Amino acid sequence: MESSRILLLKKIIEEKAVRTLFQPIFDLTKQNVLGFEALSRGPVGSQLENPSDLFILANQCELLSELELICRESAIKGFVSLRLTGKLFLNVSPKALLDPTHPKGETLHLIEHYGLDPKRVVIEVTEQDKVDDGLLLLKTIEHYRKLGFCIAIDDLGAGYSGLRQWSELSPDYVKVDRYFIDYCDQSIVKREFLKSIIELAKATNTAVIAEGIERSEELDLIEQLGIVNAQGFLLGRPSAKPNSQSEVLNKTQVELDAHAFLHYKQSMAIGWLAKDVKAIHINTQCIDAHRLFEQDKNLMSLPVVNDDRCPIGLLHRDQLTEVFAAPYGHALFDKKSVTKLMDRQPLVVDEQQALDTVSKQITEQEFDIRRHIIIVRQGRYLGLAPLRDILKHITEEKIRHAQHANPLTMLPGNVAINEAIEQRLRTKQAFYLAYIDLNHFKQFNDLYGYASGDSVIKLLAKVTVEVCQSHANFVGHIGGDDFMVVFGGGDAVKLCNKVIAEFEARSRSFFTPEHVAAGGYWATNREGHKQFVPLLTLSIGLVCPDVDLCQNPHQVAALATDAKKEAKRYKESHLFVCKRKQPTRAVEQLDMV
Repeated sequence: MESSRILLLKKIIEEKAVRTLFQPIFDLTKQNVLGFEALSRGPVGSQLENPSDLFILANQCELLSELELICRESAIKGFVSLRLTGKLFLNVSPKALLDPTHPKGETLHLIEHYGLDPKRVVIEVTEQDKVDDGLLLLKTIEHYRKLGFCIAIDDLGAGYSGLRQWSELSPDYVKVDRYFIDYCDQSIVKREFLKSIIELAKATNTAVIAEGIERSEELDLIEQLGIVNAQGFLLGRPSAKPNSQSEVLNKTQVELDAHAFLHYKQSMAIGWLAKDVKAIHINTQCIDAHRLFEQDKNLMSLPVVNDDRCPIGLLHRDQLTEVFAAPYGHALFDKKSVTKLMDRQPLVVDEQQALDTVSKQITEQEFDIRRHIIIVRQGRYLGLAPLRDILKHITEEKIRHAQHANPLTMLPGNVAINEAIEQRLRTKQAFYLAYIDLNHFKQFNDLYGYASGDSVIKLLAKVTVEVCQSHANFVGHIGGDDFMVVFGGGDAVKLCNKVIAEFEARSRSFFTPEHVAAGGYWATNREGHKQFVPLLTLSIGLVCPDVDLCQNPHQVAALATDAKKEAKRYKESHLFVCKRKQPTRAVEQLDMV
């Protein structure tokens, strides 16, 4: 059996029959891919398909150097041919690097051959192999660094030299062994280990990568601790054709963006900018079009339509003027159809198309900023929109959104919340309004630090958006630890209770196991006295205002505020559903003053 495995190994090396899979490594802060780790496999269905079996046998047969070179070439070739973004992480064992027969400069030769920038390559040195000659390894790594490669220590915490190797090699990246990531949210020892690694990384200017993430609780904890880079099955599995986007990361971000830009998207349909410019028929003569331009000095373009009023081109003033100014211009073109001079490939968009989408089309096709685009309704000509107006409007709307969005969660702020309420009052559309408030947040912030406090607020935003992701619902962030949700349907009570349950379950990862077991912790209040503080809970006040009796958003918000105060009377998380549907007399009088 062993002899057949050895023959298979030699055949794999001879025929370069290794397969390369790529697993993405994500930057959690930027929500994009940092790079891809190249993972080698033997032929599918063979005795050496498993990488552990493959490399152990190669080491025993003293063919490790030859195997690694083949894997390296396959990885570089695949990375380039797939046009993957970010950095390529290459696994290299110290034993292969220190092998006297290992050819020098081969990696540089390979990346030059396939056209890959050395700065995009990270040499991963695994910590699991014992190295006798540390000085030689250090010189070898320094050689790679001088060539422009980045250096990473793989499987930190799993092997022999650990912190000593870190200190000597001064790596750009440190990948924490998956043992310390697995169920780290339930282990105080693993959590403290990760904290110490993070502090050391800050001191040495090293980026930390958490690998082996398979559960959302693990991802939440490493984000809470401040680890920026992550890798694991939860985010993306190894694949021959990997995805540079993570569904797990994108899901919440897309939902947050959808709510954050709700009013932005509604107000940015291209149809709002359509100007009623009279179209000309395809049979119109150039001299007649010239007269139209002469009659209206502000007219820059004329849409050209067929018998069905479908646009087929755009005639520009400057082009027509230039032709007529040339010798014999009038004689040659006066009686010609405008189709002879019109732009036959104008940008035509439907009135419902979002402005930011149109903006991408404009920039990708490099249209002249002086031009117009044609707007249609069900394929028929509707009007023209100047490119300059479109780009100006997009800029103004984005600035407006940025001014009113909450900077921590990027959810709509007070202005957008009031607009959402006012729109429902104006259209007499029945709705519920929930006021969500965190309990015991100040004490938590004082004990665990502002970074953890920010993470808790972002978690509440994430949970609320996930639970209330229906388009009929609108999530807004008032400020601090206060949120409001405008519900369009009748399932508001059910969704509010789900927000409470989800938040309570997921917020436990922010506390030490001792505090979770005790149900809270002791802290000093403002008077200097010790008091027991429960774990984080939610108070939610829910109202269903009468759209005929409430005249403005402030009256509705006052109703919800009163309901939230009632909910805060309870020690545990509580949803208080207010039966009152109209403002108190004091609020009514205040509004009239």
